[in-house]
Amino acid sequence: MTTSPSSPPFTPALIIVDFQQDFCPPDGALAVPDGTSIADPINSLLTLPFALRFATRDWHPPDHISFVTNHLPNKDSSLPPSEIRIHHPDDPDRSYVNSLWPPHCIQNTPGAQIVPILNQSSIDAVFDKGCDPRFEMYSAFYDPFRICDSGLAARLASAAVTHVYVVGLAADYCVAATAKHASELGFVTYIVNEATRPFYPHRWPDPDLAASGVSIVSIQGPEVAKVKAISS
Repeated sequence: MTTSPSSPPFTPALIIVDFQQDFCPPDGALAVPDGTSIADPINSLLTLPFALRFATRDWHPPDHISFVTNHLPNKDSSLPPSEIRIHHPDDPDRSYVNSLWPPHCIQNTPGAQIVPILNQSSIDAVFDKGCDPRFEMYSAFYDPFRICDSGLAARLASAAVTHVYVVGLAADYCVAATAKHASELGFVTYIVNEATRPFYPHRWPDPDLAASGVSIVSIQGPEVAKVKAISS
């Protein structure tokens, strides 16, 4: 009789998505409502024995394609003025529709910095995304065409991470996109509800998350308790 191989040991990682000045009220260029309220839950999670604790930053050049100020009035009558179609540079038949935003998180500006209320001393590395002016990159892993790769997936794989806990801003954009890609890559993936906020509350939770294998969990739930138990 053959026996099935044992499961790999529980190895959790925490990913803090885009907890940056420009995404936080009161002065952020693209502030998420109630965005600063996630600081205490995230700092609490940072005290737990995660194998890795990573943060990400939107890190846009001034000519980024997502900035509404970089576009003339939209000539595509099939799209509202607040959207643009982005084409693959090598295959024009491949494209996706993307929202246009006010300029935000411009490289080396105060708005692009991680908020000082986050305990950054516990973070192992920071991954920048959205650096290529040609593409939007909500996900912390790669853009929709998978041309730009942040290196995050390789870091997680090299540490044999099994579970990913995603927090940060905004829940309905970069947090959701990061969680979906984490699940696609084979990680058991959770979004910790108390440690994220959506840009559009009426669109949250994203109904596609469950279908993508992503679970929204509580900081008081068994999924987080399992991380706490590592040190017990």
